[in-house]
Amino acid sequence: MDGRTYISVILPLRLEWEPCYYVFSDRESGEGHEIAVGDRVRVKFAFREYVGVVSAVGMIPDIEPEKIMPVTAVENGLERIAPEEIELWRKVAEYYLCSIGEVYKAAYPVTKINLEEARSAAAERASLRREKILSTMRDRIARIQAKIQKKTAMAEKSREGTKARLQHESGLERLYSELSAASKALDEMTAQTDGPEGSTRIPGCTDENFVNLSPAQSDAYEAVSAGVRGGKPVLLHGVTGSGKTEIYIRLAQQCLRERKNILYLVPEIALSRQLEDRLQGHFPGRLMVYHSGESAYGRRAIAERIRSCRKDNPDNYIVLGTRSSLFLPHNNLGLIIVDEEHDSSYKQDSPAPRYNGRDTALMLSVIHGCGIVLGSATPSLEELYNCQVGRHVHVELKERFHGSESSDVEIVDTTAERKKNGMIGNFSRKLISHIDKVLKERGQILVLRSRRAWSPALQCDSCGTIVKCPRCNVSLSYHKDNGSMICHCCGYRTGYTGRCSGCDGILHGLGAGTQKIEEELRTLFPEASVARLDSDTTHDRKYEAETIRRFSKGEIDILTGTQIISKGFDFSRLRLVAVIAADTLLGIQDFRADEKALHLLEQLRGRCGRRGEKGMFVIQTSQPEHPVYQHIIHNDTESFSDQLMMERKDFGFPPYSRIIELAVRDTDQERCDRMAAALAAEAGRTAFQVTGPYAPAIDRMADSHIRKIRISLRKDKRLKENKSGIYESVRRFEKKMKYDGHITIDVDPS
Repeated sequence: MDGRTYISVILPLRLEWEPCYYVFSDRESGEGHEIAVGDRVRVKFAFREYVGVVSAVGMIPDIEPEKIMPVTAVENGLERIAPEEIELWRKVAEYYLCSIGEVYKAAYPVTKINLEEARSAAAERASLRREKILSTMRDRIARIQAKIQKKTAMAEKSREGTKARLQHESGLERLYSELSAASKALDEMTAQTDGPEGSTRIPGCTDENFVNLSPAQSDAYEAVSAGVRGGKPVLLHGVTGSGKTEIYIRLAQQCLRERKNILYLVPEIALSRQLEDRLQGHFPGRLMVYHSGESAYGRRAIAERIRSCRKDNPDNYIVLGTRSSLFLPHNNLGLIIVDEEHDSSYKQDSPAPRYNGRDTALMLSVIHGCGIVLGSATPSLEELYNCQVGRHVHVELKERFHGSESSDVEIVDTTAERKKNGMIGNFSRKLISHIDKVLKERGQILVLRSRRAWSPALQCDSCGTIVKCPRCNVSLSYHKDNGSMICHCCGYRTGYTGRCSGCDGILHGLGAGTQKIEEELRTLFPEASVARLDSDTTHDRKYEAETIRRFSKGEIDILTGTQIISKGFDFSRLRLVAVIAADTLLGIQDFRADEKALHLLEQLRGRCGRRGEKGMFVIQTSQPEHPVYQHIIHNDTESFSDQLMMERKDFGFPPYSRIIELAVRDTDQERCDRMAAALAAEAGRTAFQVTGPYAPAIDRMADSHIRKIRISLRKDKRLKENKSGIYESVRRFEKKMKYDGHITIDVDPS
């Protein structure tokens, strides 16, 4: 039909369909190839221009041809999206109940595309400059060759004697020398032009430093390798300090020998900092680090490197990254490692796609047909369930690498201590004594406080008012270092005057954050070097990296911070770990609260007492009899996990069901309540178990009121169909009520 080829295009928008456009059949996408799936095209949609991805070619449109718009431009300078990438986008969109456009937007945000376009334009300008230089050089060579021919002819015709002949021959020597130099320069320039533009070939690497494994590690390595060869995901369940990283390195070395690539996932940027140096020593020239802390240009360069590392490339790579690295253009993957698989940081809460990095890594491994190893000292109940039902292989490593014993655990009852004057500020005298002893023995200490700022809340002495954010239903936190009160939900900030805005009474802090804990430590131990790591300090990448490096080298005696300090670090001189106000880990409206607290405390316990030394773990709490603490004391966390699993089964919670959370947000509270109730009634017409609507702990954020609805689905043959039904019902509700943009869907909320 008039030479048109119809294509469907994925746009970076929340659309339930992939719009149809056309190009003319004789129009080529570049390099002599007709337009193909994966090509990037520039199109108009709703009066705006977007860069989309071709998802189908030669389709038969289901609308009138005159309504179909043409492609504005084929982006020849942008790399073609691989089929595996599009397949991953579809799987993520289907599982997490969002549009493929939202996944595409996450994988290729506007800034990334702009960088690609800028680089393409720069490459085109450079190509034009090179061609101009080459043309000039060719012209010069042609002129020299013409002079040589003329000079040769004149020399042969010369009959003026030896002197004249020698003069002609001397001129020929000079011309031949010029010709040789010009030809060599042309050859070098041509070779550079013929090679890949901006080549980012990874430098050749020397033989990897082979890691020596203990007998227990060797057994675990063989079991993991067998599981990978068998085509099943493998859980490496190794106690803290057992040397899981050495096993990962050995697996990666084997994978590289087979000329395949590796993706090594970590939950936090901070954890990648320490691991980066370690891996660089084993994989010189092959390691690439990818996370939001790297520059945009750096991340773009890594994506280009990965595209160039095809199956026949001897310089294969290992990518160390956070969850966003899953959307890189991977190819020839041989292994995916998911370290600390239990960590909730793998889950993206906003915006869509609200995906879990661990589960998305499993999807990626299926697409690429590669092995995947999930490691943890405290596996998630979901992963233990997968092993129980035979989907995954369970490999245990119960022996610590240096043979050190488990740390001693001491529970300090802060309520009892306060009654007998056993507390100095937020530190019990017992804990102070332990810290003092470790410092005298030149050991190091980690102190965890799960709240940042100087004080998490401020209250007026006179009227009792707690200062709250005007936009959210949360208290403002006092940050003493910059003299401001900040909302940790929306970022609202105001100056601290120390006075109540209502009655001018004096404000005093409720509780202590990491800033106050740091201040108290400096006062209690003036001779010690004290530092802090939390989200306030880790905004400064250099400070974060330097702090971790200095603590690793023993230049810092006491490091305090939030959960970030529990993330799998390996500090050889660490002898004491303490948790201040541990009860805040348990006071969460979440059926996973005990599991998360258990994981965090067990991870912290494993941080101390490395290198054959026995450590001390101190927990300060007002609930010393809580089951979580008791199981930590008696070192039987596995039985507690079994107990939690039984409770989940009895109440129908994950991993025995699938949870989908609907959140309604509206600036009008009455409308929010009304719409949430109507949406819950709509969901209740199905066979699903519906809870709500209810107000969450933080029921107002950034001027929007929030109501939630929780839907539980059975994990049976109809699960996929039922999930799809929920998605469709929500979209119908939005359309019917003209309520688009107010409802979010979160599958497997953290």
